[in-house]
Amino acid sequence: MASLLRAVAALMLLGLAAPARGTPSSELQLVESWPVGTALDHPDIPDAADVWLGMIAGARRSLDLAEFYFSGEKGSRLEPIVAAIEAAARRGVKVRVLGDAKFAGTYPEILDRLAAAPNVQVRRYDFGKVGGGVLHAKYFVVDGTVAFLGSQNFDWRSLTHIQELGVRTDIPAVVRGLADVFETDWALAGGADRATRVRNAAPVAAEVKLVASPKGWLPDESAWDLPRIVELIDGARKTVRVQLLSYQAGRRGEYWDELEDALRRAAARGVTVQLMISDWAKRPGSIEGLKSLGVLPHVTVKLVTIPAWSGGFVPFARVVHAKYLVVDGERAWLGTSNWEKDYFYQSRNVGIIVGQKPFADRLERFFLDLWQTELAVAIDPAATYTPPRRE
Repeated sequence: MASLLRAVAALMLLGLAAPARGTPSSELQLVESWPVGTALDHPDIPDAADVWLGMIAGARRSLDLAEFYFSGEKGSRLEPIVAAIEAAARRGVKVRVLGDAKFAGTYPEILDRLAAAPNVQVRRYDFGKVGGGVLHAKYFVVDGTVAFLGSQNFDWRSLTHIQELGVRTDIPAVVRGLADVFETDWALAGGADRATRVRNAAPVAAEVKLVASPKGWLPDESAWDLPRIVELIDGARKTVRVQLLSYQAGRRGEYWDELEDALRRAAARGVTVQLMISDWAKRPGSIEGLKSLGVLPHVTVKLVTIPAWSGGFVPFARVVHAKYLVVDGERAWLGTSNWEKDYFYQSRNVGIIVGQKPFADRLERFFLDLWQTELAVAIDPAATYTPPRRE
């Protein structure tokens, strides 16, 4: 406990713990995770494990977590964070936890542990019965005033063996919008009528906006992320830079054109399009579409391979998992969706659209830091690729 308190004190000095009540900081802060044994750490971007710990330890009234799944490992960087959630509950913080029902069966341990703690409510959310997909979002809200969202799953591997990117924010419109998504899903997970939507956040004109999916299941349907992302790409004048775990325009014989056509339109008008995808995309069904995109004028597609860990094989890890878009170094999207149709039409995801040049510029430099390394290799349309081992 003493070490936990020391860590929290240090984080508060860095401005990473939840802000004091009424503090009008309204900031948007990048938060990363990086695979140990690589040079992908950015000293000016705080680590997710530290930020999460500070935010949770700073909770005084409420803590709402919505996560795709919960997977721990003894001695990992996730363990103190789970302990911090339990400690928050013991001091009277109301804790609510949503996990995807399908993956709760695969990784039940942390959910069962939290469900047994006093002052913690856990619901396993079968989003398949609602939207047809899964609860793929990864976010949490502290005291209704500060929130985190990003590519990091609540998984020990996400904090140590995967390249990830998220944001910590206390921008009121974003936090309230996330709270609406959570309240809507909490009610639906508890058996509420399928028409239930909770909407307290009022639409505002802002440089940072919350967006979400899927269409048809949002507290505010104008916040659907797909058309906002297409608008960003269609507004590009110079560059479109995208990093994802996966990109797929064709699946099960169906061609999905909304994002594919936007990228092609950008390239056709002379915009430089750079797409960076994990090497998991070497599998059949994914690599063919990336090859066809990569041969277009003004388009470059690179696959990123993270070296194996010196300590041995880690399943479902050693991969790039961040999900973001930067347009002209001036505007950006960052979220939890990979670019495949079901992420926008069937599964719960969240993200932000940012019109702030300093934020977009830092995100672009994050992209180029990886793009320019030997880890990122341009697709060869004539090559035969072997998918890497994942499990």
